[in-house]
Amino acid sequence: MIDPADLAHCEASIRTGSYSFHAASRLLPNRVRDPALALYAFCRMTDDSVDLTHDKAAAVLALGERLELIYRGTPRNAPADRAFAAVVEEFEMPRTLPEALLEGMAWDAMGKRYATLSDVYAYSARVAAAVGVMMTVLMRVRCPHALARACDLGVAMQLSNISRDVGEDAREGRFYLPTDWMDEFGVDLDAFLADPQPIKPIRRMVKHLLSDATRLYFRSEPGVAELPFACRPGIYAARHIYCGIGREIARADYDSITRRAFTSKGQKIGWLILSSMQAVAASAMPRSAVLYGKPLPECAYLVEAAADRLPSGNPWGEGRAGEVIAVLAQLKARKAARHRAALAEDRKRAI
Repeated sequence: MIDPADLAHCEASIRTGSYSFHAASRLLPNRVRDPALALYAFCRMTDDSVDLTHDKAAAVLALGERLELIYRGTPRNAPADRAFAAVVEEFEMPRTLPEALLEGMAWDAMGKRYATLSDVYAYSARVAAAVGVMMTVLMRVRCPHALARACDLGVAMQLSNISRDVGEDAREGRFYLPTDWMDEFGVDLDAFLADPQPIKPIRRMVKHLLSDATRLYFRSEPGVAELPFACRPGIYAARHIYCGIGREIARADYDSITRRAFTSKGQKIGWLILSSMQAVAASAMPRSAVLYGKPLPECAYLVEAAADRLPSGNPWGEGRAGEVIAVLAQLKARKAARHRAALAEDRKRAI
């Protein structure tokens, strides 16, 4: 399915760019691990192409063009594009899912801030839960309940990432905590971004976000039991490794500004062993009622896009196919406006 040389390139990019996923992926069967490496390599490439350039709008628009070529079956001549195109064809990957990821990156390029926790969920749905749903599709699971719990896991992982990177993001002018929390605690956002410090209100916000992540980690577990047995250890491992980041932040008294939490190789090995045992134990347990809970409202359209069958009278939404087109058009308009403003300024200087 995937050219071996392209797959080797994908694995190399993940080995150096995403230690946590690379460790967890080693527990996946090859039939899932290989396309998962291609998926994550494409996601890694999209992240880097936006993060490592000053013209983020142009980078996101270029990614939209690359995704269009992939879905036409004529990918750009690059290993990550060719490998992901093979995955799209083999697994009939719903286009809504990678487009959701692209929309999240467009939000980043626009410098979007998030007023409420629901808004943070909406961002996390795009940049993380969409990847979780794609991973579930790679396991050939399209049960809406399993997909909903995959979204829970993806959002939880993103909340862990946000909590870990508060200081790093602030120093780059980015902020992903709910801004209404800042108002509630009387913290001026601009002042914080100008001089990020681990003040008590910020640490309390990080603690609160991690508590919510923990809730979602536990809510995701019944969905893992719905996956093929051989896939469960790898997904449990990802759950424990990312949740472990939160515990390291807690040990630092929720200071993720002057410190950056990380987990050791020994911890990862321990979680890999625990995950294998948990996968076996899950087979003997009855289904949890939590499995049948509705998806987070912010993730419902992802579930709808990927599910084979939905319950009658499903209230999860109609999908949002036009949303990505609209946000990319807005991004293009902003870029054009900046270009016109720059030309006008040049003419003034010339005069």
